[in-house]
Amino acid sequence: MKIEPFALERWMTTYETRVHYDIAESGIFPLSLQELFAMQPAGEGEQTLQELLDLRLGYNEANGTLALRELLAGTYESCGPENILVTTGAIEANFLLFNVLLSPGDHVVAPFPAYQQLYSVPRAVGCDVDLWRIRPETGFAYDVDDLEHLLRPTTRLIVVNSPHNPTGAVLSAADLERVYRLAESVGATVMSDEAYRWLVIPGGEELPPPVYNLGPLGISVGTLSKPLGLPGLRIGWIAAPADLVARCWATRDYVSLSPGKLNDALARLALEHREGVFRRNAGIMTANLAAANAWIEEHRELVSWTPPRAGLLALLRYNLDIPSYDLANRLAEEYSVMLAPGAAFGVEGHLRIGIGQDPPVFAAGLEATSRCFADLQSSGVGLASP
Repeated sequence: MKIEPFALERWMTTYETRVHYDIAESGIFPLSLQELFAMQPAGEGEQTLQELLDLRLGYNEANGTLALRELLAGTYESCGPENILVTTGAIEANFLLFNVLLSPGDHVVAPFPAYQQLYSVPRAVGCDVDLWRIRPETGFAYDVDDLEHLLRPTTRLIVVNSPHNPTGAVLSAADLERVYRLAESVGATVMSDEAYRWLVIPGGEELPPPVYNLGPLGISVGTLSKPLGLPGLRIGWIAAPADLVARCWATRDYVSLSPGKLNDALARLALEHREGVFRRNAGIMTANLAAANAWIEEHRELVSWTPPRAGLLALLRYNLDIPSYDLANRLAEEYSVMLAPGAAFGVEGHLRIGIGQDPPVFAAGLEATSRCFADLQSSGVGLASP
């Protein structure tokens, strides 16, 4: 397989471990082990720690432990452990599904802008990919009419991502049901990247059900990275019909073989206490959303946005005559701020911002961005042309 460079990941790798203020962060502020253990009832943390210290780090069950698969299956309707494959993050889940479901010449519809994997891997497989555009003129909202116009009798896969990276768009339950029915009408499968499942913004939009719940043509991909603040565990999963799970598992034998045993154990602990994590998340999102809205109002001549309806991400439109890669590089190199360039998503004149960072770091990142904007203007960078 020959595949185009992953523009966002190449750029993120350059700066993400070097900056002080990563406010492009795509997940919620990561949990520490101490915080995770503290979510247990009094007295259980020490016992859990001892059990983990005694854990022998041999190979894990290749498809994820039965205990973890049962926990994950319990978050869907009519789902058993045979319908779950634990993967190395959502990114492996997506990669496996594309390679198992698709053949050269198949027609695929994928969202755009999007996390690049969702359209680049099908292209690399040799598929004919049409882009379902989430457009600025609609306030970065999904338009299912646009999707319907893209479908063909030969469409094999519709890819959705809700809440959406990078715009924060959300499909309503009714719209997701319509997407499923459209797929059904042409015999296509719906693969839903649900990396931002469970990330409901207080006062924001209600999330639709997982697409797996809608019927046998629905495949859900999940992860602990974004909603549970555990990207370092590299735990994701596929929820799908058992025969498809088995085929993905057989392919995965050639890739990563199995999830890490310690990662699997910590994933179970986090899922058992996820309600505590969700309460923590709500406080972080509320604080950062308020800070972002106040900052944007203060700089309304220079920046604007459509706030995320759910999840953590949005595109920040800036009104300066400078390409987004140049602006993002300058922010990172001179002000230690990471805001991802919109051009990495094919949307120039924007920066991706995330509201999942530790609130003091998020506020400091906005302040440093203000200094960058002021310095650019004083050095002669003008406003962008209308």
